[in-house]
Amino acid sequence: MGYFKILAAIPGFFLSSWFLMLLWGVIAPKLGWQGIDYPVAMLINITLWLAVAPLAAAAGRFGRIWWRRSYSSTKA
Repeated sequence: MGYFKILAAIPGFFLSSWFLMLLWGVIAPKLGWQGIDYPVAMLINITLWLAVAPLAAAAGRFGRIWWRRSYSSTKA
């Protein structure tokens, strides 16, 4: 992964943290939970990103392998 791809992900991190905070503020009171502020939303967001990123990378690799196998078997 290139340096510029990492830099391109930074605004997405801050925006997704902001959306998480906003949506949490709408949903939490209906469930009787306490609201969260922006730093806590950033902490939750980075935790989710660190958990989901390896899974997404593995799924992407598996998808490419599966696609190649299915394409080569229909080609013959």
